[in-house]
Amino acid sequence: MNTEKLYLAWQDPQNRNWWPIGMLTYEQDKMYRFSYTKGAEKLTEMGVFKTFGSMSDLNAVYESKDLFPLFTNRMMPISRPEYKRHLDWLGSAVNDKKPLTLLAMTEGIKGTDSLEVFKCPKENVKGKYEVVFLSHALRYLTQSAIDRINELHKGDQLYLVFDMQNMYDDKAMALRTDDPVEIVGYCPRYLSRDFLNLLTKYSTNDVKVTVERVNPQAPLHLRLVCKIVASWPKKFIPCSDEKYEPIVKEVQKASKTLAVSNKSLTQQSREDSKSVTSYDNISSNSKSQTVRSITSLTDEYEKGSEQP
Repeated sequence: MNTEKLYLAWQDPQNRNWWPIGMLTYEQDKMYRFSYTKGAEKLTEMGVFKTFGSMSDLNAVYESKDLFPLFTNRMMPISRPEYKRHLDWLGSAVNDKKPLTLLAMTEGIKGTDSLEVFKCPKENVKGKYEVVFLSHALRYLTQSAIDRINELHKGDQLYLVFDMQNMYDDKAMALRTDDPVEIVGYCPRYLSRDFLNLLTKYSTNDVKVTVERVNPQAPLHLRLVCKIVASWPKKFIPCSDEKYEPIVKEVQKASKTLAVSNKSLTQQSREDSKSVTSYDNISSNSKSQTVRSITSLTDEYEKGSEQP
């Protein structure tokens, strides 16, 4: 089993820039791990970002056998009657139904905060750059554009348009149809720089965007599923910027850090021992005090500890 990895991005409410602030992994030992990245460290130094609830230690690696509430709150519960329809809307992109696959496809978007989840692109089996993604910003489109989207079919070709004068994102990439020409959304911001890079390196014939699925009955943010396939640029390493690097790279090193920091939390964790016991996915006693903070994260998060 390979390690699965997602990044958590946060949008600065002032300039609307997106920053990678966390990394979530599911590893061979069947443990979920979350750690803050150097992007979060930089934002904290700038005084514009606050950590999540009790997950306040930037130098910690939080681990659990179950997915953390910060992320489960971003997924539709299986108990919901529309859950199966939700999976159908996402189509073949989520065939394995793994939590990280679902999160990557839906981007973990909530209307109450400025967080999104995304997967770093990888080469496909043919050595190509291939990413399936949702078209963004459909709520800002005209009814004519929405009608055009509803008429699209799997395999229809779409075209990338560099929106260089976009006042919110100088690398914004719009999506358009052909004959008739209509803007049918935007590429996710965390992918737009990659797409622009591909367009500048290769001819338009080497970069192909197609409709993967259209869901006329779905909410707008799930209406249009797209796929891009392109040659993989030489020496291209996605998500290689320093902001993506975890602050603590080794779990073993992080465990030692936690063991020291937890001494000051012993009394508090005893008071919360009931919630620790009920959260049966704690991996070891040495880390339970820090993982304990995750058990109360849901309540704190919903009460306003999320970013504005």
